[in-house]
Amino acid sequence: MSFVLQRYLAPHREGTARGIYSVCSAHPWVIRAAAEQAAADGSLLLVEATSNQVNQFGGYTGMRPADFRSFVLEHITAAGVGAERLILGGDHLGPNPWRTLPAAQAMERAVAMVAEYARAGFGKIHLDASMACADDPACLSDELVAERAATLCKAAEASCEPNNDPVYVIGTEVPVPGGATHSVDELEATSVEAAAYTLAVHKRVFTEQGLAEVWPRVTALVVQPGVEFDHDSVLPYDRKKASALVRWLRTQPERIVFEAHSTDYQLPRAYVELVQDGFAILKVGPALTFAMREALEALEDMESRLIPEDDRSRLGHVIEETMLREPKDWIPYYTGAPAGQKLLRRYSYSDRVRYYWHRPEVAVAVERLVSNLSKVKIPESMLSRYLPEQYLRLRMGEINGDPTALIVDKIRDVLRVYAAACR
Repeated sequence: MSFVLQRYLAPHREGTARGIYSVCSAHPWVIRAAAEQAAADGSLLLVEATSNQVNQFGGYTGMRPADFRSFVLEHITAAGVGAERLILGGDHLGPNPWRTLPAAQAMERAVAMVAEYARAGFGKIHLDASMACADDPACLSDELVAERAATLCKAAEASCEPNNDPVYVIGTEVPVPGGATHSVDELEATSVEAAAYTLAVHKRVFTEQGLAEVWPRVTALVVQPGVEFDHDSVLPYDRKKASALVRWLRTQPERIVFEAHSTDYQLPRAYVELVQDGFAILKVGPALTFAMREALEALEDMESRLIPEDDRSRLGHVIEETMLREPKDWIPYYTGAPAGQKLLRRYSYSDRVRYYWHRPEVAVAVERLVSNLSKVKIPESMLSRYLPEQYLRLRMGEINGDPTALIVDKIRDVLRVYAAACR
């Protein structure tokens, strides 16, 4: 599948704007929504797991790379998408999950993780050695990042199956996974000098490390286009800021594209411009589970009007109780007064709620909500208030009124915008 991705993105070299969005999530409904969108478009489906979600110790999902592959295949097959259309990616593969350890120990674990991803057939690997470890200086040099990336690349090459050579993504200006943890008012695009130096250093180090034959499979460079989101605001794409970087890319003999992280919540026109400007791989994650949470809250409001009080799911209450009882996945991110923290727990763009959907008590409440609403007919007039886009598609016969179908279609509202821009 690596060459499939390279061929798909090749028209960028001939001046044709084409892109692909990368779905970064491990939630079944998000995977189903992505598969349904790919089936509707007849497109490739790129799904990525992060090093925190999925690794040799299970990550926060409890899945190792082979488990994630089976999980994704199961859900896309049910949606009518075959394995031949799927590209699996590994995002931020490097020492990041263990950056509190000394570098040697963190890299040892990172090497084992990358090897396991490669063995599991992941065709796109983001070599991310940009995060400083416990005994590192705060800011790593491009040379050190490239050397560590080459070490990780060797592990992948030694472990991948025959005829399944992965493509690689490199870069040193890598945003923090999941969005900014502080207010972002201004953000400059990567400079031409920084991008050129990063690319040149990686190529030199890969060649010195015996990876010259692998270098043509380095498909994308992560740079900062000047987009980001924090808890309650979105920094929009301003193509004027990235214009010098875009011009530089168009003059490069290397067959690479840019990969843009943290593109969630941009306006539709921004995605069109990003793809036109060479940011051909657009990462999306929190916006998908944010939309899912909006759908579930809308359904819970409808439940309160259709289901007797004693039988209701109390989903919102269960989520709040669980997040307060187990705060480790949000408390480092949401600082300030308790009232502000409460608001952010539910409505922050960083969507830390996504770490709680797999908790048993939350999962039970979600299941009860879906079950309750599956037993009644949601009035169209009520659906119009809470989920107006899904109401229209229901009226046009494009979806049915099943609660799960409504949730999945709400998630697809995000993907439809990405898909339109990438085409």
